Amino acid sequence: MTSTDNTTGDHDSGLEEFGYKESLDRSIGKFASFAAGVSYISILTGTFQLFYFGFGTAGPAYLWSWPLVFVGQLAVALCFMELAAKYPIAGSVYNWAKTLGSRVVGWSAGWLMLTASIVTLSAVVLALQLNLPRLWSGFQIVGDGTGEHDFATNAVILGTVMIGFTTVVNALGVRLMAMINSAGVFIEIIAAVLIAIILAANMTRGPQVFFSTHGYGAGESGGYLGAFLVATLASGYVMYGFDTASSLGEETVEPRRTAPKAIFRAILASFVIGGAILVFAVMAAPDLDDPKIGASDGSLQYIVEQVMWGPLGTIFLVCIVIAVTVCSLAVHTAAIRLTFAMARDNALPFGERLARVHPRTRTPVVPAVTIGVVAALILVVNIGQPHIFTVLTSIAIIMIYLAYLMVTGPMLKKRLRGEWPPRDLKEGGYFTMGRWGLPVNIVALVWGIGMALNLAWPREAVYGEPWYNTWGAFVYIGIILGFGLLWYLTTGRHHIGTLTSHCAAVVTTAPESEPNDKELAR
Repeated sequence: MTSTDNTTGDHDSGLEEFGYKESLDRSIGKFASFAAGVSYISILTGTFQLFYFGFGTAGPAYLWSWPLVFVGQLAVALCFMELAAKYPIAGSVYNWAKTLGSRVVGWSAGWLMLTASIVTLSAVVLALQLNLPRLWSGFQIVGDGTGEHDFATNAVILGTVMIGFTTVVNALGVRLMAMINSAGVFIEIIAAVLIAIILAANMTRGPQVFFSTHGYGAGESGGYLGAFLVATLASGYVMYGFDTASSLGEETVEPRRTAPKAIFRAILASFVIGGAILVFAVMAAPDLDDPKIGASDGSLQYIVEQVMWGPLGTIFLVCIVIAVTVCSLAVHTAAIRLTFAMARDNALPFGERLARVHPRTRTPVVPAVTIGVVAALILVVNIGQPHIFTVLTSIAIIMIYLAYLMVTGPMLKKRLRGEWPPRDLKEGGYFTMGRWGLPVNIVALVWGIGMALNLAWPREAVYGEPWYNTWGAFVYIGIILGFGLLWYLTTGRHHIGTLTSHCAAVVTTAPESEPNDKELAR
C-alpha cells in the first residue's frame, strides 16, 4: 500500500494510513533527519548541563548510569524504529499511541509530550548562562553574577533571546531550520570528538576511579544505591528525543527508510561520543575533590577549561553554545510538529488556527509563535524561584517517559495478540525486529516503568520542600494531566476528527488485522 506525493514524487509516506493530505515541505534528507535526532539529544548540551548534578550526587561512579540508560532507551528506540518504518508522521508519539492504543491514550500521550517539550525548551536555553558569561563578561547583563538573583535573571534574558531566534527560524520554514541544524550538528560532532581525544590525552588517573563510591551515599538512606538512583537523572535527561527524526517524517524524503536509521544513529552516536567525553573528563580532571566540579557554576565546563590550553578551551565553549542553539531549535521544532499533529485532528483548542500551514513557507507558523511565547513565560518562574523550575524540569523528563510508555505498552499488547509487526514491513524491506521484537518490547516497557518511578520518587534532594515539591512529580503531573483531560472529556472528545482542510481526497482503509487504523480520519 503506497501513496505518492505529487510535488516530490516521494512514495510510502505513511500518510495514507491516517487519511491526511500532504501539506508540509518534504525536503529533509538523510543527514538532516539524523541531525534532528542528534541535536535534540545534544551531546554537548545535556552532558555539560547536568554533569555537576550526577557527579555531585554520586561521584565518578555515577557514570555507570550512562550505559544503563542507553540500554533501556535503546530498547525504546528499537520499538520506535519499527513504528517509524510504518508511520513516519508528524507528532510521532501522539499518532503512534492513538493508532496502537485508543484515541484517549493518544491524546494523553500527546498532551504530556507537548507540555513536557515546552518546559524542556525553557530548560535547554538556560544552558546559555553556563557558557556565554565564561566567553565574555558582557553576556552577564544583570549584575556581576554574584548577586542573589543575578545568575537566574540573566539566564532568563539570554534564554528568551534564544527562544526568539528559534521562533523566527521555525516560522521561516523547515529548509532553513534543517540547514542551520545540520551545520550545527556537524560542528558539534567534530568538537565533541576532539574534546574526547584531548581529554583522553590528558588523563591523570586510570579507570579504577569508577569502581569506588568515594564516600558518596555514606550515612544516607539507601546508601550509595540511593545516591546512584538519584544521579541517574543526569543521564536520563540526555538520552531522549530521538523520535524527533520520525516526527519530521512528513518533511523527509523516503521517510519509511530514512527515519528508522536516523533514530538508531542518533542514539548510538550520542551514547558513544557523549560517554567518551564523560569518562575521559573524570580521568583527566586535575582534582576530583574540587567542589566546583559538583557545582552548577563549575561542572564539566570547569574541567574542560582546566585541561584545555590557551584559546582552545574558549573555542570549545563556543562549540557548546552552538550545540545549545541547535538543541533549542530541535526541541522547538519537535514541539511545533506535535502541536500541528494534534491540531489537525482538532485535538487542541483553536485547532484550525494551530493547524494552519503558511502557503509560502509550508510550515505551521502559529504553533511556532505560540510555543515560543509560552516557553518564554515559563522562564519568568526561574527569576525568583529557581528551585521550582528544577522541579518542573525533572517532571518534564518524567512526562516524556510516561508518553513513551503510552506507545510501548499498547505496542506490546498488540504483539501478544499477534497484530504487530504489520506484514508489509518485512515484505517491503522496511525495518523490523522480527522475533526479537517481543523481548525488546518487554524490556522497553519494564525500563520505562522503572525509570519513571525512580525519577518520580519523592526525594528532598531533588525536589526540595515543602511537601508539594517533594511529591511534585505526582502533584504537578496530576494537575497538568488532570487539566488536559478535563478539557478533553468535557469539550475536546466531542469535536476530535481530522479537519476538513487536512483530509486527503481519498482515504485508504487499513487491513482488518489493524482495526484501529480505520478510525483515524473521519
